Amino acid sequence: MPFRLPRTADSALLFGRRLVQLVVGLYLYGLGIALIVRGELGVAPWDVLTQGIAKQTGLGFGLITVITSGIVLLLWIPIRQRPGFGTLMNALLVGPFADLSLWMIPTGLDLWLRIVMLFGGILVLAAATGLYIGAHFGPGPRDGLMTGLHRRTGWRIWIVRTGIEVTVLVTGFLLGGNVGIGTLAFALLIGPLCGWTIPLFAVRRSAGGTARDARAVRRGARGRDIPRPATGATPAQA
Repeated sequence: MPFRLPRTADSALLFGRRLVQLVVGLYLYGLGIALIVRGELGVAPWDVLTQGIAKQTGLGFGLITVITSGIVLLLWIPIRQRPGFGTLMNALLVGPFADLSLWMIPTGLDLWLRIVMLFGGILVLAAATGLYIGAHFGPGPRDGLMTGLHRRTGWRIWIVRTGIEVTVLVTGFLLGGNVGIGTLAFALLIGPLCGWTIPLFAVRRSAGGTARDARAVRRGARGRDIPRPATGATPAQA
C-alpha cells in the first residue's frame, strides 16, 4: 500500500506548519538525547536501557533506539492503541537524529561543560517534546504505551509511568547503562518543563477541523493515519 500523509481538515498552510514543527521537534529530541549522553553524568531511563543494550551487543545507539521503538509499538497491539503519523515518524527518526548529534558532539569534555550539556539537553528535550506533541500527530511509542496501559487497566498515569520507567532503568543498569545524577535531574525536571512547553508550542486548530478528524478516526477510515489528539503525558523518551 502506498505511503499517505495523514488525512486532515486543516488548511495547507497550517498542515505544513504542523509537519515542519513535527520534524523540527523530532530532530531536537535526538539532539537533546545526545547532549545528555555526552554529558556523561547519567541519562534518562529509556536511554539507560539503550546504552546497556549497546554495551552488550555492539549495535549503534540510534539503531537500538529504532529497534526498541518497534518493539514498543508491537506492545500497542494487545492494548488496542493506534499509532498516528507522528508516532511512526518518531519511531523512525529520533534514533538517526540522535546518532547524527552524537557524531557532532565530542566526548571527554571538561566537567563544567558536561554539566552545561546535561541541563541544556534537558531543556532542549523539553522544548522538543512540546514541539512534536504540539503538532498533534500522535504520541511517541513509549508515551502511547503508557497512556494505552492507563486506558486499558484504569491504573493512574503516574503508577503506569513509574512502573515502566523503573523496569527499563533497572534493566538498563544491569546491562551496563549509565545511571547517575543526570538520571535524577531528568526525572525531577522533565515533567515541570514539559508542562510548560506542551501548551506553549501547541498548534491551535479550528474546532471544526479537529472534530472532523476525530469523527474520521471513530468511523475507521483506516484511522491509523489520522492522529488522535495529543495527550498531556510527558515522555521519558520519545
